[in-house]
Amino acid sequence: MTDLYERDLAGVRFRRLCGGNQQEEEQESCVEIAPIPGAADAFALRDSKNPNAGTLRFTGDELRAAGMTANL
Repeated sequence: MTDLYERDLAGVRFRRLCGGNQQEEEQESCVEIAPIPGAADAFALRDSKNPNAGTLRFTGDELRAAGMTANL
């Protein structure tokens, strides 16, 4: 398997995913997700409130196992 952290994310378009069990809209938990170029069924995730903090990278199987099935 290819190391997902070796893939360049320059120019990828992240989209926002929000959810969770918050009581008020401004407390909503959000991440941003983008497909990783050149890697089938692999995604980069970052904090929507602090996108410059870096990204985590996951296979689609890992995200589906975490319950993110509808948004991939």
